[in-house]
Amino acid sequence: MEKSKHRIAGVLPGSIAWEMGLEAGDRVVAVNGNPVEDIFDYDYLIEDEYIELLVEKADQEEWLIEIEKEEKEDLGLVFENGLMDDYHACRNKCIFCFIDQMPPGMRETLYFKDDDSRLSFLQGNYVTLTNMDEHDVERILRYHMSPINISVHTTNPELRCNMLNNRFAGDALKKIDRFYEAGIQMNGQIVLCRGINDRAELERTIGDLVKYAPVMQSVSVVPVGLSRYREGLYPLEPLTGEDAAHTLSIIRRWQGICLERFGIHFVHASDEFYILAGEEIPEAETYDGYVQLENGVGMLRLLMDEACEALAGFSGDSRNREVSIATGKLAAPYLSEIADKIHGKFPGVRIRVHSIRNDFFGEQITVSGLITGQDLVRQCRGLKLGEELLLPINMFRSGEEVFLDDMTRFEVQEALQVPVNIVKSSGRALVFALLGETFVEGESRDFPGYEWKENRYE
Repeated sequence: MEKSKHRIAGVLPGSIAWEMGLEAGDRVVAVNGNPVEDIFDYDYLIEDEYIELLVEKADQEEWLIEIEKEEKEDLGLVFENGLMDDYHACRNKCIFCFIDQMPPGMRETLYFKDDDSRLSFLQGNYVTLTNMDEHDVERILRYHMSPINISVHTTNPELRCNMLNNRFAGDALKKIDRFYEAGIQMNGQIVLCRGINDRAELERTIGDLVKYAPVMQSVSVVPVGLSRYREGLYPLEPLTGEDAAHTLSIIRRWQGICLERFGIHFVHASDEFYILAGEEIPEAETYDGYVQLENGVGMLRLLMDEACEALAGFSGDSRNREVSIATGKLAAPYLSEIADKIHGKFPGVRIRVHSIRNDFFGEQITVSGLITGQDLVRQCRGLKLGEELLLPINMFRSGEEVFLDDMTRFEVQEALQVPVNIVKSSGRALVFALLGETFVEGESRDFPGYEWKENRYE
C-alpha cells in the first residue's frame, strides 16, 4: 500500500485540487477505491465526471474527497516523480549496448539502462519487450498506450537471444502480434552489427516486419556505435562504406515495395549510412513526416531544408559579424554548406565551422550529442572563434547546461575566453543564431514564433 501512495510536489493555482485544499507534501492513496500504480493508472482513473480521491495529509490524516468535474478534466496535481513509479531497468546484456562502452567515473545516471514500456510512450524510448510481463501487456492494451517504440534488431528468434544475451528475447517478439491485433501503433529499430544481423538477416527482418505495416508506422536502421572502451566485450567491427551501400540498396528496395502497398516508405536508414556510403541525403518526402527523427533519420535533411527556408526570409544586408560553431564530424560538412549560403547572402558574416574529433569515446563516434566539454576545449583553444562560439543543444544534458563529462557551459566559456551560446535543434534557430538575430520560440515547429509576411518572417 505504501508503494501506491504518491507524494504531491505541487498544486496548480485555481485547479480542482487547489480548491479542495490539497497541498505539496500530501499523498494520493487511491482513486475510486483503486490503488494507483503509476501515471497511466492515475490518468485513466480520474477521467470520469465523478471520482472519489483518497488523500493522506502530511499529518497522516486521510481525506476522502468527492469530486464532480468535466469528463477527462485534470485535477491540477503535480507529482514528485512524473512516472509515479520507479523506472524499470534493462535485463539484457546486448552485444552492442553503448552504456557498457562507457568509461568509469562518470555520473551515475549515465550507467542506468532503462527498458520501460511506459517511457516508450511518454518519452519515445525504445524497449526490447523482454522486460514486459503479462500485466504490462494488458495495461498497454487497456489504456491503448501508443505508439510503442520497439528495439527489434532481428526477427530471427535464436539470433535475437544471442544479440540480447537473453534466452527469452526470441519469444518476446510475439508481443508485437498482440499489439498489432489491438491496433497499437509501433515503431521499430534495428541496430545493425556487421556480420551479425546485416545483409540476409536484415532482409529477413524487414520482410517479417512489413506485415505489421501500417500499424507499425516505421522501422529505422542505425549503425552500431562503437566507443574505444570495449575491453572484454563482444568483438564488433565498424561498418564499411561497402556495408553501408549494400544496406541502403536493401532499404531502397523495401521502400519501393512499401510505398506501393501502403503509401509509406516504412523502413529508413539513419543519416550515417548515406555519409558512410558517400551518397546524398534523400529528399524530405522520403522520411514520411520524420517519424524517427530522434534516431538520426532525416535529421540532416530537415536541418538543411529548415535553414534554407529561414534564410529565404531574410534580405541580405551589410552587417558585419564573425562567429564560430562547433559540432561533430557527422554534421560538420552540412553546417559548412549552410554557412556558405549565409555568407553568400551576407558577405560581412564570416562563419567558421569546427569539426570536433571525439577523443573521449573514440573517433568512430561522430555525433555532436556525445562530444564532451574537455574535447571541445582542447580542440578549440587557440582558434579564432570570433564574437561567440555556438553549440548545438544536444551537446548538453536535457534541461541543463552540462556536458557528458560534467563540464558546464560557463567552464567552457571561461576556458576559451569567448561567449558560448546554445542553439536550439532546428535549422531556423541555427540561421538566426549565426546571423545574430533573436529567435523567439512558439508552438509551431514550422517556424516557432514567426509568420511569413511579404517574403520575410516576422
